[in-house]
Amino acid sequence: MTVVRASGVGSLPHLEPLEAATAVLNELDDLPHLPELPRRGRGADAIGRTAALLVDLPVEVVGSQWQVAARAGADLRAARGYLGDDVTALAVAAHGYSGALKVQVVGPLTLAAALARPRGEAALSDRGLRRDLAASLADGLATHVGELGSRLPGAEIVVQVDEPSLPAVLQGTLPTRSGRARLAAVDVSEAAGLLRTVLASAPGETVVHCCATAVPWPALREAGAGGVGFDLDLLSDADLDDVAATVDAGGTLWIGAVPTLPAAAAAPPPSADGLAARTRRLWRRLGFPDDLLRDRSVITPACGLAGWDPAHAMATYRTTQQAATRLSHDDPGLAQ
Repeated sequence: MTVVRASGVGSLPHLEPLEAATAVLNELDDLPHLPELPRRGRGADAIGRTAALLVDLPVEVVGSQWQVAARAGADLRAARGYLGDDVTALAVAAHGYSGALKVQVVGPLTLAAALARPRGEAALSDRGLRRDLAASLADGLATHVGELGSRLPGAEIVVQVDEPSLPAVLQGTLPTRSGRARLAAVDVSEAAGLLRTVLASAPGETVVHCCATAVPWPALREAGAGGVGFDLDLLSDADLDDVAATVDAGGTLWIGAVPTLPAAAAAPPPSADGLAARTRRLWRRLGFPDDLLRDRSVITPACGLAGWDPAHAMATYRTTQQAATRLSHDDPGLAQ
Protein backbone atom coordinates (compact mmCIF):
# COMPACT_ATOMS: atom_id res chain seq x y z
CA MET A 1 0.00 0.00 0.00
CA THR A 2 1.28 3.44 -0.89
CA VAL A 3 1.43 5.80 2.07
CA VAL A 4 0.94 9.55 2.23
CA ARG A 5 3.50 10.97 4.62
CA ALA A 6 3.22 13.92 6.99
CA SER A 7 6.01 16.20 8.18
CA GLY A 8 6.79 19.67 9.47
CA VAL A 9 8.65 22.46 7.74
CA GLY A 10 11.23 22.78 10.51
CA SER A 11 10.94 25.66 12.98
CA LEU A 12 9.09 25.19 16.26
CA PRO A 13 8.41 27.37 19.33
CA HIS A 14 10.10 25.15 21.91
CA LEU A 15 13.17 26.18 23.89
CA GLU A 16 14.47 22.75 24.94
CA PRO A 17 15.93 20.59 22.13
CA LEU A 18 15.18 17.22 23.75
CA GLU A 19 11.58 18.21 24.46
CA ALA A 20 11.12 19.36 20.86
CA ALA A 21 12.75 16.29 19.32
CA THR A 22 10.68 13.93 21.48
CA ALA A 23 7.46 15.77 20.59
CA VAL A 24 8.19 15.64 16.85
CA LEU A 25 8.94 11.91 16.98
CA ASN A 26 5.75 11.29 18.94
CA GLU A 27 3.53 13.13 16.45
CA LEU A 28 5.01 12.37 13.02
CA ASP A 29 5.01 8.66 12.20
CA ASP A 30 6.75 8.42 8.84
CA LEU A 31 8.78 11.61 8.37
CA PRO A 32 9.91 13.36 11.59
CA HIS A 33 12.49 16.13 11.34
CA LEU A 34 15.32 17.81 13.19
CA PRO A 35 13.62 20.72 15.01
CA GLU A 36 14.78 24.30 14.54
CA LEU A 37 14.26 26.43 17.66
CA PRO A 38 14.89 30.10 16.81
CA ARG A 39 13.39 31.46 20.03
CA ARG A 40 16.60 30.57 21.87
CA GLY A 41 18.33 33.62 20.45
CA ARG A 42 20.87 34.79 17.91
CA GLY A 43 22.50 31.86 16.19
CA ALA A 44 19.43 29.67 16.52
CA ASP A 45 17.73 31.54 13.67
CA ALA A 46 17.58 29.98 10.20
CA ILE A 47 20.48 32.00 8.76
CA GLY A 48 22.73 31.45 11.78
CA ARG A 49 21.89 27.76 11.83
CA THR A 50 22.87 27.35 8.19
CA ALA A 51 25.94 29.54 8.63
CA ALA A 52 27.07 27.05 11.28
CA LEU A 53 27.45 24.49 8.48
CA LEU A 54 29.58 26.61 6.16
CA VAL A 55 33.12 25.36 5.53
CA ASP A 56 35.97 27.89 5.44
CA LEU A 57 33.55 30.79 5.14
CA PRO A 58 32.99 32.37 8.58
CA VAL A 59 30.26 34.90 9.29
CA GLU A 60 29.41 37.24 12.14
CA VAL A 61 26.59 39.53 13.20
CA VAL A 62 27.14 43.24 12.73
CA GLY A 63 24.28 45.33 14.05
CA SER A 64 21.35 43.05 13.34
CA GLN A 65 22.64 41.40 10.17
CA TRP A 66 24.76 38.36 9.49
CA GLN A 67 27.70 39.11 7.22
CA VAL A 68 30.75 37.37 5.82
CA ALA A 69 33.74 37.82 8.12
CA ALA A 70 37.47 37.17 8.33
CA ARG A 71 37.11 34.79 11.28
CA ALA A 72 34.46 33.10 13.39
CA GLY A 73 33.12 35.17 16.26
CA ALA A 74 30.89 34.60 19.27
CA ASP A 75 27.66 34.55 17.25
CA LEU A 76 28.90 31.82 14.94
CA ARG A 77 30.21 29.82 17.90
CA ALA A 78 26.76 30.11 19.48
CA ALA A 79 25.12 28.94 16.25
CA ARG A 80 27.38 25.90 16.11
CA GLY A 81 26.64 25.18 19.75
CA TYR A 82 22.87 25.33 19.18
CA LEU A 83 23.09 23.04 16.18
CA GLY A 84 25.26 20.58 18.10
CA ASP A 85 22.76 20.55 20.95
CA ASP A 86 19.92 19.89 18.51
CA VAL A 87 21.69 16.98 16.85
CA THR A 88 22.58 15.44 20.20
CA ALA A 89 19.00 15.79 21.45
CA LEU A 90 17.63 14.16 18.32
CA ALA A 91 20.15 11.32 18.57
CA VAL A 92 18.94 10.66 22.12
CA ALA A 93 15.23 10.96 21.36
CA ALA A 94 15.48 8.88 18.17
CA HIS A 95 17.82 6.19 19.49
CA GLY A 96 17.05 3.01 17.53
CA TYR A 97 14.89 4.87 15.02
CA SER A 98 14.61 3.41 11.53
CA GLY A 99 13.07 5.30 8.60
CA ALA A 100 13.06 8.66 6.89
CA LEU A 101 14.30 11.64 8.92
CA LYS A 102 14.43 15.20 7.57
CA VAL A 103 16.94 17.99 8.13
CA GLN A 104 16.62 21.58 6.87
CA VAL A 105 19.04 24.22 5.60
CA VAL A 106 18.60 27.63 4.03
CA GLY A 107 19.34 27.41 0.31
CA PRO A 108 22.24 29.19 -1.40
CA LEU A 109 20.17 31.96 -3.04
CA THR A 110 18.19 32.87 0.06
CA LEU A 111 21.41 32.66 2.10
CA ALA A 112 23.21 34.99 -0.33
CA ALA A 113 20.31 37.43 -0.11
CA ALA A 114 20.39 37.42 3.69
CA LEU A 115 24.16 37.64 4.22
CA ALA A 116 26.06 40.88 3.64
CA ARG A 117 29.55 41.27 2.29
CA PRO A 118 31.98 42.86 4.77
CA ARG A 119 30.77 46.45 5.15
CA GLY A 120 28.95 46.13 1.86
CA GLU A 121 25.94 45.03 -0.12
CA ALA A 122 24.25 41.62 0.06
CA ALA A 123 26.38 38.65 -0.90
CA LEU A 124 23.85 38.09 -3.65
CA SER A 125 25.37 41.04 -5.54
CA ASP A 126 28.73 39.24 -5.92
CA ARG A 127 28.72 36.37 -8.41
CA GLY A 128 31.93 34.87 -7.09
CA LEU A 129 30.68 34.98 -3.52
CA ARG A 130 27.41 33.36 -4.59
CA ARG A 131 29.42 30.48 -6.02
CA ASP A 132 31.63 30.23 -2.92
CA LEU A 133 28.60 30.16 -0.63
CA ALA A 134 26.98 27.33 -2.58
CA ALA A 135 30.18 25.26 -2.57
CA SER A 136 30.79 25.89 1.13
CA LEU A 137 27.21 25.00 2.02
CA ALA A 138 27.38 21.82 -0.06
CA ASP A 139 30.50 20.69 1.80
CA GLY A 140 29.02 21.53 5.19
CA LEU A 141 25.70 19.88 4.41
CA ALA A 142 27.42 16.66 3.36
CA THR A 143 29.32 16.60 6.65
CA HIS A 144 26.15 17.38 8.63
CA VAL A 145 24.19 14.56 6.97
CA GLY A 146 27.09 12.17 7.46
CA GLU A 147 27.33 12.98 11.16
CA LEU A 148 23.61 12.56 11.73
CA GLY A 149 23.67 9.30 9.80
CA SER A 150 26.52 7.96 11.93
CA ARG A 151 24.62 8.77 15.12
CA LEU A 152 21.34 7.36 13.82
CA PRO A 153 22.40 4.55 11.48
CA GLY A 154 18.83 3.42 10.84
CA ALA A 155 17.77 6.84 9.55
CA GLU A 156 17.34 7.64 5.86
CA ILE A 157 18.21 11.34 5.77
CA VAL A 158 15.95 13.60 3.73
CA VAL A 159 17.31 17.08 3.03
CA GLN A 160 15.03 20.10 2.78
CA VAL A 161 16.52 23.24 1.24
CA ASP A 162 14.55 26.38 2.13
CA GLU A 163 14.41 29.00 -0.63
CA PRO A 164 11.69 31.53 0.31
CA SER A 165 13.59 34.37 -1.38
CA LEU A 166 14.19 32.55 -4.66
CA PRO A 167 11.28 34.11 -6.61
CA ALA A 168 12.43 37.61 -5.63
CA VAL A 169 16.04 36.74 -6.48
CA LEU A 170 15.01 35.65 -9.97
CA GLN A 171 12.71 38.63 -10.48
CA GLY A 172 15.20 41.23 -9.23
CA THR A 173 12.83 42.66 -6.64
CA LEU A 174 14.99 42.46 -3.50
CA PRO A 175 15.99 45.90 -2.17
CA THR A 176 19.58 47.02 -1.81
CA ARG A 177 20.93 47.87 1.64
CA SER A 178 19.88 51.52 1.24
CA GLY A 179 16.42 50.57 0.01
CA ARG A 180 16.73 53.00 -2.89
CA ALA A 181 17.33 50.40 -5.58
CA ARG A 182 16.93 46.70 -6.30
CA LEU A 183 19.52 43.96 -6.43
CA ALA A 184 20.07 42.71 -9.96
CA ALA A 185 18.18 39.55 -10.86
CA VAL A 186 20.17 36.32 -10.93
CA ASP A 187 19.91 34.34 -14.16
CA VAL A 188 17.68 31.28 -13.87
CA SER A 189 20.36 28.93 -15.16
CA GLU A 190 22.92 30.22 -12.67
CA ALA A 191 20.45 29.99 -9.79
CA ALA A 192 19.51 26.44 -10.77
CA GLY A 193 23.21 25.53 -10.95
CA LEU A 194 23.93 26.92 -7.47
CA LEU A 195 20.96 25.09 -6.04
CA ARG A 196 22.03 21.91 -7.86
CA THR A 197 25.45 22.14 -6.20
CA VAL A 198 23.84 21.99 -2.77
CA LEU A 199 21.23 19.35 -3.62
CA ALA A 200 23.88 17.09 -5.16
CA SER A 201 25.70 16.93 -1.82
CA ALA A 202 22.71 15.15 -0.25
CA PRO A 203 22.93 11.37 -0.64
CA GLY A 204 19.19 10.68 -0.45
CA GLU A 205 15.80 12.29 -0.96
CA THR A 206 15.67 16.08 -1.37
CA VAL A 207 13.01 18.78 -1.39
CA VAL A 208 13.17 22.51 -2.01
CA HIS A 209 10.67 24.44 0.11
CA CYS A 210 9.42 27.79 -1.21
CA CYS A 211 6.47 29.21 0.72
CA ALA A 212 6.12 32.27 -1.54
CA THR A 213 4.08 33.27 -4.53
CA ALA A 214 5.42 32.54 -8.01
CA VAL A 215 7.29 29.36 -7.10
CA PRO A 216 9.84 28.89 -9.93
CA TRP A 217 8.85 25.30 -10.74
CA PRO A 218 10.94 24.93 -13.94
CA ALA A 219 14.08 26.22 -12.18
CA LEU A 220 13.59 23.74 -9.34
CA ARG A 221 13.23 20.87 -11.81
CA GLU A 222 16.37 22.07 -13.61
CA ALA A 223 18.20 22.09 -10.27
CA GLY A 224 17.31 18.45 -9.68
CA ALA A 225 15.02 18.92 -6.67
CA GLY A 226 13.48 15.62 -5.69
CA GLY A 227 10.38 17.41 -4.44
CA VAL A 228 8.88 20.87 -4.10
CA GLY A 229 7.29 22.22 -0.93
CA PHE A 230 4.72 25.00 -1.38
CA ASP A 231 1.88 26.87 0.31
CA LEU A 232 -1.35 25.39 -1.02
CA ASP A 233 -3.17 28.69 -0.44
CA LEU A 234 -0.75 30.44 -2.84
CA LEU A 235 -1.09 27.86 -5.62
CA SER A 236 -2.88 29.34 -8.66
CA ASP A 237 -4.56 27.69 -11.62
CA ALA A 238 -1.63 28.89 -13.72
CA ASP A 239 0.71 26.74 -11.58
CA LEU A 240 -1.09 23.45 -12.24
CA ASP A 241 0.75 22.57 -15.43
CA ASP A 242 4.08 23.07 -13.67
CA VAL A 243 2.91 21.03 -10.68
CA ALA A 244 1.87 18.24 -13.03
CA ALA A 245 5.23 18.47 -14.83
CA THR A 246 6.99 18.02 -11.50
CA VAL A 247 5.00 14.84 -10.84
CA ASP A 248 5.65 13.64 -14.41
CA ALA A 249 9.39 14.13 -13.82
CA GLY A 250 9.24 11.88 -10.75
CA GLY A 251 9.02 14.66 -8.16
CA THR A 252 7.18 14.65 -4.85
CA LEU A 253 4.67 17.32 -3.84
CA TRP A 254 5.18 18.63 -0.30
CA ILE A 255 1.74 20.15 0.06
CA GLY A 256 1.54 22.98 2.61
CA ALA A 257 -2.10 22.29 3.40
CA VAL A 258 -2.09 23.81 6.91
CA PRO A 259 -2.33 27.63 6.83
CA THR A 260 0.37 29.30 8.93
CA LEU A 261 -0.42 33.00 8.63
CA PRO A 262 -0.46 34.82 12.02
CA ALA A 263 -4.22 34.38 12.41
CA ALA A 264 -3.79 30.59 12.22
CA ALA A 265 -1.56 30.64 15.31
CA ALA A 266 -4.54 31.71 17.42
CA ALA A 267 -7.12 29.47 15.73
CA PRO A 268 -7.85 25.81 16.48
CA PRO A 269 -5.94 23.37 14.26
CA PRO A 270 -7.84 22.47 11.09
CA SER A 271 -9.54 19.10 11.19
CA ALA A 272 -7.89 16.04 9.69
CA ASP A 273 -10.90 15.59 7.43
CA GLY A 274 -10.57 19.19 6.25
CA LEU A 275 -6.87 18.79 5.43
CA ALA A 276 -7.52 15.53 3.64
CA ALA A 277 -10.31 17.14 1.61
CA ARG A 278 -8.05 20.06 0.60
CA THR A 279 -5.41 17.62 -0.57
CA ARG A 280 -7.90 15.50 -2.51
CA ARG A 281 -9.18 18.58 -4.32
CA LEU A 282 -5.65 19.29 -5.53
CA TRP A 283 -5.29 15.66 -6.60
CA ARG A 284 -8.52 15.88 -8.60
CA ARG A 285 -7.31 19.04 -10.37
CA LEU A 286 -4.05 17.33 -11.34
CA GLY A 287 -5.77 14.24 -12.72
CA PHE A 288 -3.11 11.62 -11.96
CA PRO A 289 -3.96 8.13 -10.68
CA ASP A 290 -4.70 8.11 -6.96
CA ASP A 291 -1.99 5.59 -6.09
CA LEU A 292 0.65 7.70 -7.83
CA LEU A 293 -0.36 10.85 -5.95
CA ARG A 294 -0.47 9.02 -2.63
CA ASP A 295 3.13 7.94 -3.23
CA ARG A 296 4.16 11.47 -4.32
CA SER A 297 2.47 13.53 -1.59
CA VAL A 298 3.71 14.77 1.77
CA ILE A 299 1.32 16.86 3.88
CA THR A 300 2.85 19.71 5.90
CA PRO A 301 2.09 23.11 7.35
CA ALA A 302 2.69 25.86 4.80
CA CYS A 303 5.65 27.30 6.76
CA GLY A 304 7.37 26.95 10.11
CA LEU A 305 5.57 27.23 13.45
CA ALA A 306 8.10 29.16 15.53
CA GLY A 307 5.56 31.82 16.46
CA TRP A 308 2.99 29.34 17.75
CA ASP A 309 2.33 27.97 21.22
CA PRO A 310 4.15 24.61 21.62
CA ALA A 311 0.97 22.69 22.45
CA HIS A 312 -0.81 24.22 19.47
CA ALA A 313 2.10 23.38 17.17
CA MET A 314 2.08 19.73 18.26
CA ALA A 315 -1.71 19.52 17.94
CA THR A 316 -1.28 20.77 14.38
CA TYR A 317 1.34 18.09 13.69
CA ARG A 318 -1.02 15.48 15.12
CA THR A 319 -3.85 16.61 12.85
CA THR A 320 -1.53 16.68 9.84
CA GLN A 321 -0.45 13.10 10.54
CA GLN A 322 -4.09 12.03 10.93
CA ALA A 323 -4.92 13.61 7.57
CA ALA A 324 -2.05 11.73 5.92
CA THR A 325 -3.29 8.46 7.44
CA ARG A 326 -6.80 9.11 6.10
CA LEU A 327 -5.41 9.82 2.64
CA SER A 328 -3.36 6.63 2.76
CA HIS A 329 -6.41 4.47 3.46
CA ASP A 330 -9.38 6.27 1.96
CA ASP A 331 -10.53 6.26 -1.64
CA PRO A 332 -9.88 9.81 -2.91
CA GLY A 333 -12.30 9.13 -5.75
CA LEU A 334 -15.13 9.43 -3.23
CA ALA A 335 -14.26 13.09 -2.51
CA GLN A 336 -15.89 15.91 -4.40
